[in-house]
Amino acid sequence: MPTPHIELKDKNLIAKTVIMPGDPLRAKFIAETFLTDVVQINGVRNMLGYTGKFGKKLVTVMGSGMGMPSIGIYSYELYAFYDVETIIRVGSAGAYTDRLDLYDVVLTKNAWTESSYAKTMGVTGSKKISATTSTNNRLKKAAAKLDIKLHEETIHSSDVFYRNNHNEYKEIYEKHNAVCVEMESFALFANAKALGKKAACLLTISDSLVTREATSSEERQKSFKDMILVALNSI
Repeated sequence: MPTPHIELKDKNLIAKTVIMPGDPLRAKFIAETFLTDVVQINGVRNMLGYTGKFGKKLVTVMGSGMGMPSIGIYSYELYAFYDVETIIRVGSAGAYTDRLDLYDVVLTKNAWTESSYAKTMGVTGSKKISATTSTNNRLKKAAAKLDIKLHEETIHSSDVFYRNNHNEYKEIYEKHNAVCVEMESFALFANAKALGKKAACLLTISDSLVTREATSSEERQKSFKDMILVALNSI
């Protein structure tokens, strides 16, 4: 410490559990809305991190940036150098099926990908990695207490946001039963597997590739409260 990307000298400023949105501004929103005794632990260049209390529990919220390489770096450094035990990603996703509506919350059971991230790391050649079962169980219990419905599903972690073939999602859904798409979870799960840590991912449906419905960037930043409450109450 400090690491090349987090640059924080005192690892005691980071809690054992980190809530990790992709958008740094969502990290700021979570900290200001849900936490007390908040301390900003790094700056904009370092993806905005905050540590505070949710009730009596200490929690850190830190942005991961977009894509597997970005979350791969930040989550690895948190696990390996700052003694973080659990990372819960909270992100947005595009639906591959009309079974999911805007604002539905998906609990990731497995992340499937075309990426070579885990193979390149030397973790596994598998294209599907599971979330940590014990962490998912805690999230399900928290959701039940809050009366928030979770869809526990396989999801698609993609390296590409803009595909030339828009309709390719149909084949992915049919072949891999991946109900929605995002861009980070597979790398997070690979890091947890590599380092013997825990990882989970909650996603809110922000748009649908089926119906073409979509939310705005402001809505994505401020209106995805259900998954945030589930994540925080699981700690």
